[in-house]
Amino acid sequence: MNYENFEVQLSDFTDSRKNFVSILGLYLFSLGTLFLGYSFYLLLESIGIVEKNIISWNGQGLLWFVVLFCVSIFILFLPIEFFSVFKIYNKTFKDLILNIIFVIFTSLIFLILFQYLISVDNLIIKEVVDIGKAVSFAGFIAIPLVLFLFHSFFRNSVVTNNFIYSFVLLIWLSTSQIFL
Repeated sequence: MNYENFEVQLSDFTDSRKNFVSILGLYLFSLGTLFLGYSFYLLLESIGIVEKNIISWNGQGLLWFVVLFCVSIFILFLPIEFFSVFKIYNKTFKDLILNIIFVIFTSLIFLILFQYLISVDNLIIKEVVDIGKAVSFAGFIAIPLVLFLFHSFFRNSVVTNNFIYSFVLLIWLSTSQIFL
């Protein structure tokens, strides 16, 4: 009898793991995409296409472009290679609650990382920290609401269930831009 209860608990753990991995993948995709955009902005500043506001000389902009480009590619590589979950499981109310808890937990952990563990030495690192905070704030405020709306209104729609991961990623990126 205890063996059956243990087996049920293990299957619950496996189900919650796929929810956590999908949310963590969304967070990393959002963070990596915004870092990639910022690195290209630094490239545009160092080439001279946009006015220099952040960098003081072209070599600094090119160096930070390469560094942030490599960091963003690495961050974007993590969910693709190691997680391989590109679907949000949001069918039941339990899945909804787990997704909301995991979004808030992931955002909180990364907010603490960006707020306290990364020291701000120059303007570029300050902007990187601000990008990380914006992604975390979007995870606190907008994404739980979006998950709730998708669960409430589009739970049984086949089209929405196929593209909910992409929709949530797009909304996460858009709301992160608002918080910047």
